[in-house]
Amino acid sequence: MNPRLPYLREKTSKLTASPGVYIMKNREGGIIYIGKAKNLKKRVTSYFRENPDHTPKVAAMVSKVNDYDFIVTDSEFEALVLECSLIKQHKPRYNILLKDDKGYSYIRVSDEEYPRITTEKNTTEKGKYLGPYTSSYITKEAVNEANRVFMLPTCRKKFPQDFRKERPCLNYHIKNCMGVCRGRISAEEYRGIIDEAVEFIRSGSAASVERMEAEMNKAAEDLEFEKAAMLRDRISAIKKASEKQKMVGSGVESADVIGIAEYNGGVYISVLMYRENRLYDKAVFDMEKSDSEEDILSTFMVQFYHGRSDIPRIIAVDHMPTEEELIQKLLENQAKKSVKIHHAQRGRLLDLLKLAKSNSAEYAALKSNRTGKEVIALEQLAKCLGLANPPKIIEAYDISNLSSESMVAGMVVFEDGRPQKKAYKKFTVKEQQFQNDYGSMHEVLKRRLLHIVNQEGDEYFTRQPDLILLDGGTGHVHAVEPILKELGLDIPLFGMVKDDKHRTRAIATGGREIQINNLQAAFNLVTKIQDEVHRFSVSFMHSKHKKKTYSSELLTVKGIGEKKAAKILMKFKTRDNLRRASIEELAVTAGISTETAQELWEVIQKM
Repeated sequence: MNPRLPYLREKTSKLTASPGVYIMKNREGGIIYIGKAKNLKKRVTSYFRENPDHTPKVAAMVSKVNDYDFIVTDSEFEALVLECSLIKQHKPRYNILLKDDKGYSYIRVSDEEYPRITTEKNTTEKGKYLGPYTSSYITKEAVNEANRVFMLPTCRKKFPQDFRKERPCLNYHIKNCMGVCRGRISAEEYRGIIDEAVEFIRSGSAASVERMEAEMNKAAEDLEFEKAAMLRDRISAIKKASEKQKMVGSGVESADVIGIAEYNGGVYISVLMYRENRLYDKAVFDMEKSDSEEDILSTFMVQFYHGRSDIPRIIAVDHMPTEEELIQKLLENQAKKSVKIHHAQRGRLLDLLKLAKSNSAEYAALKSNRTGKEVIALEQLAKCLGLANPPKIIEAYDISNLSSESMVAGMVVFEDGRPQKKAYKKFTVKEQQFQNDYGSMHEVLKRRLLHIVNQEGDEYFTRQPDLILLDGGTGHVHAVEPILKELGLDIPLFGMVKDDKHRTRAIATGGREIQINNLQAAFNLVTKIQDEVHRFSVSFMHSKHKKKTYSSELLTVKGIGEKKAAKILMKFKTRDNLRRASIEELAVTAGISTETAQELWEVIQKM
């Protein structure tokens, strides 16, 4: 417990009820947390009250608070702006902070007589710069496309110093370069082309095509066929580029699309930025998942847009941020225009939102050596089942039997969306004399869960799963729920329901069914789990039934009892091995006479 709590409570009792920002500090005076409040006294008091129900992260922060400062503001909105500014400035340990693993990129138009267009990581060299852009990939693509469309030189020659020193290179002959090195293009004419290329990068539109067509026709009339051909090729390239861009951003004039994926305690966020009906830039961030009440989307939007002027009229999200009104006011104040935060549920924006989420999932997958589909499947499964986090470890169970004989169960384990076969377990049902799926499931799950409570068994048997799935409906769930309560285990439990063709149909809870066929990634994962646990349990049942069949055949030989039959089956395991066993081997294994072994061998050959 923090020994400073009495002092902090006394100080907070005199605090104002006005809106503002509070700044938590440690013993060294370092800032460890910054927050805003509509009512400073009420909010700060919640940290230092007796018998708090803090999350682990908040409790850890409170334990380190030595003192705090506060700044009163006129409104909650002013507090929001100030909070974001201070967080960016001080980067406190216990605040959720954006982490971008990429630096910014710029497009540079060099300061020389015949300028070049290049991508740069900084602005140290002389020239005119566009940017910054958060996606180095898109920046390079834009520059490469502009250089190709306008046939700009990308070689290392210096102009006009290197005019006519060498023959034009291959780029000129394959029409990737206009051949400035020939010395036939004036600096003024060249700069005009550079201006068009820069405008192309900025807008991506083909607005100048009509002007260039008129210029091309005039050049043809003036018998300047080389110039006319160059303009023709440039017009063709712009049209192709424009079509490509429209395919990427068709139907979206100006919008940011924010996609979020959660995986392994991390939150991964992609922002696809569309301007002038094309994908203009992309930014990817990761954030630590908060265990407090902070809304990730609200926190991200405030930090991401704070201080930015290039804010579109539409920001598409998969749910509305908790501080929607404050954030919208912040955006509109900065953009100096109306901004709509749009919950995308249909149409083109929904398609782009799925694309943004896919980008976030792929980024998360890259960080954790998984595929984007696996990340999305676990996230979808968590949301439809109401889980706080995507399940890392999933255990699934299925009962298999042949009438009342060979009653068994299989347990399969999926970790991070993939089967972990070394963790699979087999169970023989012991307490049920007759076929009873519910009773069998109850027995097997109780035996398995006791390993967690008593911490007995290997590392896979003693760890607690994040989700348990039973091959069956609500009846199976009802059969197992009392065990979890009895043992005091808080593990989400659901059933996997099949249709009449034994295909996955839905997820069963204690009282209803959850349809998942509209969530393709989650549906595919559950189907894969259900098929695998069924395969595993049936395979175990068949092998056990065969052993029982073999055992009953062996018992027909006089002098062979259950113990001797068990020794023989334990030694040779399969029917083929039994058939290959010699009379001497059978005699030694079972401890029987040669005559009995001879009779046993004859029975085995007929099996």
